[in-house]
Amino acid sequence: MLSEQLQLLVAGYVLGDLSSEEAEEFEQLLATNSAIAQEVAQMQQVLEISYAPPEVSPPSHLRLAIMEAHQAIPRNSPRPVTKLARPFLSVWTIGAAAAVLIVALGISNYHLWRSLQVIQAQSRQDEFLTSYSLRAKNASLSLATVAVNPNKLEATLNVENLPPLPPGKVYVLWTVLKPGAPFTTDKKNAILTEVFKVDAQGNISKQITVPKAYRTEDVVTAMAVTMEDAVAPAKHAGAPILIVRL
Repeated sequence: MLSEQLQLLVAGYVLGDLSSEEAEEFEQLLATNSAIAQEVAQMQQVLEISYAPPEVSPPSHLRLAIMEAHQAIPRNSPRPVTKLARPFLSVWTIGAAAAVLIVALGISNYHLWRSLQVIQAQSRQDEFLTSYSLRAKNASLSLATVAVNPNKLEATLNVENLPPLPPGKVYVLWTVLKPGAPFTTDKKNAILTEVFKVDAQGNISKQITVPKAYRTEDVVTAMAVTMEDAVAPAKHAGAPILIVRL
C-alpha cells in the first residue's frame, strides 16, 4: 500500500492537477517505482469506468457525488508550491483525490448494480416461459410437461410414468403446426422436437431445443409424444401416447 501522501499525489497526477514542480518530481519517482506506476494505472482505470458510456457506467448517484465533490472546492484558492517531501498538498489536489476515492469506493457498488441488472434481465426472460402439460387419452398416470422459453428457443422436458420402452424403440416429442405454416414439417404437419428414453420408473428430465415456430403466434396447434423405431424416429408412424392441443 502506498502512503497517504503518495496516494494524494497519484490522484493529482491522474487528474492533471499537480503543479509543474510537483509533476516533474512525481514523474521522476514514477520512472523508478513500479508500485507507483501500477497505482497510477489502476486509478486511471477507475476514472475510465466512472466516465464510461451510459450503458456500462455506474449508477447516476455516483456521478453526482463526484460532481458535488468538485464543485464544493474553491477554484480560486491559492495553490502553494509543494514538494514531495512536504506533508501537505494544494486544496484542489486533495479535493480531486477525494473525488477519485469516491469513484473507487463506488466500483464495488457498480459491480453489484451490474449483477442486479443481469438477475433482473434473467427474471424478465423467465416471465416468457410457457408450460404445456401432455396427458394420455385414458386414465393413465403418464404425464409430460414442457416449459418453453421462445426467446431462447429452449425448453425443459419432464416426463413421468411412461411405460418401459420395448427393444429398438424410442419416445419422440413432436411439435404440431397448423397447415400451411411457413416451416418445414412432415406429412402430419409435425416437427420432430426431441428423441428420448426414460429410466426404469418411466421418468426423465432434460433441457431441449425447440423449433423457431414457438416464436410465431398461433402457429403451434399441439404437442405430442409417440413411440417410434429407434433407427427411424422421423417416420412418425406411432400414434400419440401423450398429447396437448393448443
